[in-house]
Amino acid sequence: MISLAGRDIAHSWSKFVLTGIGLGLLIGVTLTMAGVYRGMVDDAHALLNNSGADLWVVQKDTQGPYAESSSIKDDVVRSVRGMPGVAQAANVTYFTMQVQGADGSDTRAMVVGIESGQSGEPGYLIAGRQITRGHYEAVADVKTGFALGERIHIRRHEYTVVGLTQRMVSSGGDPMVFIALKDAQEAQFLKDNDAIQNDRTRTAANPAFNRPGVPGLLDAAQALQTSSHSVNAVLVQLAPGFGAEQVAEPIRRWKHLQVFTRAGMEEILVAKLIATSAKQIGMFLVILAIVSAAIVAFIIYTMTLGKIREIAVLKLIGTRNITIASMILQQALGLGLIGFIVGKVAATIWAPVFPKFVLLLTQDAFTGLIATLVICALASTLAIRTALKVDPAAAIG
Repeated sequence: MISLAGRDIAHSWSKFVLTGIGLGLLIGVTLTMAGVYRGMVDDAHALLNNSGADLWVVQKDTQGPYAESSSIKDDVVRSVRGMPGVAQAANVTYFTMQVQGADGSDTRAMVVGIESGQSGEPGYLIAGRQITRGHYEAVADVKTGFALGERIHIRRHEYTVVGLTQRMVSSGGDPMVFIALKDAQEAQFLKDNDAIQNDRTRTAANPAFNRPGVPGLLDAAQALQTSSHSVNAVLVQLAPGFGAEQVAEPIRRWKHLQVFTRAGMEEILVAKLIATSAKQIGMFLVILAIVSAAIVAFIIYTMTLGKIREIAVLKLIGTRNITIASMILQQALGLGLIGFIVGKVAATIWAPVFPKFVLLLTQDAFTGLIATLVICALASTLAIRTALKVDPAAAIG
């Protein structure tokens, strides 16, 4: 019995292999797109895990600090620490900016203001030490490209990188740079020198703040303009024996703040913050599946047309239609299997080169293999219909 797939490999192996490689690269792109989405979800989970928090206390009526802007006073943490079930609470700030390295190049990073030894601090280091001074020290993720001892610029000040960590990223995949909370408050909330000088001039020209016979009023008003006491969130760790909602509800009721549990923050980051990106990736996957099916259908159809005489001979000697159909299906599945192997290898090789984290899961690869074989089987139906319509007389025509 003649094997159509075996015949093509034996007599037209270059065409068959090159077609499999082309299809494989397309499958590799599909697997990579799925890995990009998985990587985005993993980045969101990494952000929550790295914070070390059980509850996030943020500004009322906001979904901060990651999805929306949130600003609360830094003395709120003292009242939160006194709530039942709170084991530890710490202020934290988050803001994304271009951090300038020693060579003058800019790196987009999320700058995190932390209190030393509290929640929000990097859980582990791969080199160096944690921040011990109150000012001008930084711990950076290795993805930033910064080195130990390097001096980096954040807003108006220079910081020395004293420690390196890994897999500390924002929900968007930007690496993190950790600095002391006071430094972060100044960098995020304070204005530049020219703006401060202009505000002082406006304040001095305002009779409400520069009243005759009220000494110290103008100085107090100007001092408020040059100091910052705001943070983005308070990270809370629960005491043993207390549930998340059990602690969160009294804070919402009595402190007039918004409180998110781990489940609530996961919903914000995964179901809302990256929802649009997930839909875009889903559309790309559908388009790539359609293109893959069209390519396989065209190739199998073309190969079948090139074997019309052989198919006619098979019919002339009494070969059943199901046997002919199975041989064409075998050819399509073989092409799909070669394409998937090439695609999986290609995706594994180029995934680490991507700027964003690409997470290739075994379950996604298995799903991709099944989908590839199903698409190839469906794409072969056109060639099968053509083969079954071949007239046996064509063998001697």
